[in-house]
Amino acid sequence: MTFNILDRYIFKKFLSTFLFTLLIILMISVIIDFSEKIQIFLEEPITRKEIFLEYFPSFMLFISGMLWPLFTLIAVIFFTSRMAGNTEIMAMLSAGIPFKRLLRPYLYAAGLLTLIHLIGSHFILPWGQKHLMRITYKYIDKNEDKGKTKDVHLFIAPQTKVYVGYYRKPDSTARDFRIEQYKGQELVKLLKANNAAYQVKSGKWRLTEYQIRSFDGLKESFQFSNTEFIDTTLNLSPDDFVDFSGQQNMMTSPALLSFIALQKARGAGNVRKYTLEWNRRNAEPFTILILTLIGVSLAARKVRGGIGLHLAMGIGIGAVYILFSKFVKVFAMGNNLPALLAAWIPNIIFLLMALFIIRNAQK
Repeated sequence: MTFNILDRYIFKKFLSTFLFTLLIILMISVIIDFSEKIQIFLEEPITRKEIFLEYFPSFMLFISGMLWPLFTLIAVIFFTSRMAGNTEIMAMLSAGIPFKRLLRPYLYAAGLLTLIHLIGSHFILPWGQKHLMRITYKYIDKNEDKGKTKDVHLFIAPQTKVYVGYYRKPDSTARDFRIEQYKGQELVKLLKANNAAYQVKSGKWRLTEYQIRSFDGLKESFQFSNTEFIDTTLNLSPDDFVDFSGQQNMMTSPALLSFIALQKARGAGNVRKYTLEWNRRNAEPFTILILTLIGVSLAARKVRGGIGLHLAMGIGIGAVYILFSKFVKVFAMGNNLPALLAAWIPNIIFLLMALFIIRNAQK
């Protein structure tokens, strides 16, 4: 397939309008966010470097990742509606160019944006989210850590469970520490320690005032010490006691997959939001293609109201998509939907809508 003058014209119009839309909305978002947080920035011991070189670049990445498909829809409707208002679309169709052929440069540009968003979702946006959340949790929302510190039950392997009566996050120490090892349904070893401390340099846990009980059928051996200590390596770290509401968004996809595999190997069941995040990263970029089809089909028709009416319709459709995606995500968190299906349902529904609109678009 050749890329002719018309294709290049629409391709350039698409990307230039998209960049213009992106910059304008990012500037507005930064101004609004800065005005809301200026009091916090003045009161907290945050540096200018953290504000202007870490927080706001990360904030712009966050807004871009969240609204990238909506930016695409607005850009498509904006420049296509102008072309329709200037009878350019009508002239193309009257010259014998099929509507489906007219869609080709749109899909090329949308495909490029989809690829960029796909790569960004897996690698770049999580990096930005990590820096954004570091500033947010340190200076703005200081109580966002929802990790448990009391009566914590955690599998560190399918047959090994750890219990922590109380954990102190500031110094990574624990009281009433217990390790239970099973063989099938039978308890074979029990290690109790009044105190445990994580050793940062070695990555081991130092257990003091401990007692060890081993079971072999009806036989039992017992060992204890109130003066010595044991350094033991466990599949457990201080990070396991930290749980931010958006923690899954701060992991690059390789780290996310490794975390999911680790939690499953432990026998833990708290991986739902992480599997949803993985599937969302794969599904959301393709929304750009779908919303592009919808935007072209709506804006190619010349109507009274022109750009204003088309933009209102486009923003309405984009808002419905975002709300519907959030609703499905919340619904899926309750284990009512498979994570893969929950991520792709909005795309499937809006793809059917796009096909219907294309079928009834101006020919």
